[in-house]
Amino acid sequence: MKAFSQANSVKHLLLSDFRRQMLPSYDAMVTDEKSPIFRYAKRAYFIVDRQGVLRYKKVQDNALDLLKPDDILKALKESGA
Repeated sequence: MKAFSQANSVKHLLLSDFRRQMLPSYDAMVTDEKSPIFRYAKRAYFIVDRQGVLRYKKVQDNALDLLKPDDILKALKESGA
């Protein structure tokens, strides 16, 4: 994540849940035990402000459905974070 942030001049903190501890709390993990992708992360976008308040949440059921960068930037501006 650090290398990505530096390479892309990202100034906001980026987080990842490699151990899948928070994903279920945000409905961002496949929890159907019969699914071939059980316990896989869903494509999810969150904006959390400096006080730790969740200001934006978008969880995609299909991990291949990416938001456009402009949509993310718009959500960031509208969130006030």
